[in-house]
Amino acid sequence: MLTEALIRQGNVWKTLASCDGRRHFWGWLNSVFNKVDHERIQAVGPDRAASEWLLRCGAFVRYHGLDKWQQDYNGLPTGPLGKYKIQAIDATESCIMYKGFDYLDGLEHVEEIKFSKCMYIQDDCLQRLSETPSLQKSLLRLWIISCGNVTDKGVIALHKLSNLEYLFLSDLPGIKEKETTAQILRKSMPALELELDLD
Repeated sequence: MLTEALIRQGNVWKTLASCDGRRHFWGWLNSVFNKVDHERIQAVGPDRAASEWLLRCGAFVRYHGLDKWQQDYNGLPTGPLGKYKIQAIDATESCIMYKGFDYLDGLEHVEEIKFSKCMYIQDDCLQRLSETPSLQKSLLRLWIISCGNVTDKGVIALHKLSNLEYLFLSDLPGIKEKETTAQILRKSMPALELELDLD
């Protein structure tokens, strides 16, 4: 009886330790990290709440007037609410996902965003980004690198970022119509400097 219970328990641990088990656990945990807390946004303002979300998910932020990237969640600057405005986001290898993109609403000073090796960034994320009114006005530079779930559809959606000056696309296997997609962007955003490294 005891032996049977131990065997069953061992099988549970083997399941949890398997690749699929780990993937499921981390996917669940990352989903928890991306859950939007609207009360928190109201309490501390969009920049502070977004900073907490981004750092919780492994991204970095840089504030206006500061050269240093903020990497430590526990070291977030304190002071009057609204003092620190996010100027740049580096989401390299972070677990940010669509579910958390409501945190971007109300960020009025973000000039650059880098998505690099972000496994959860997909077309819906880029669509959501491009439909955020504050980012339509402020975002100037965007990098999308090695994000395997991004396709032509997501990149084309970026045309709504009317003030975007620079867009760098690299290592995106989901881009199948490189020339057509580039042509659509250049036609709808004539001032855009588009750099492609998609071979």
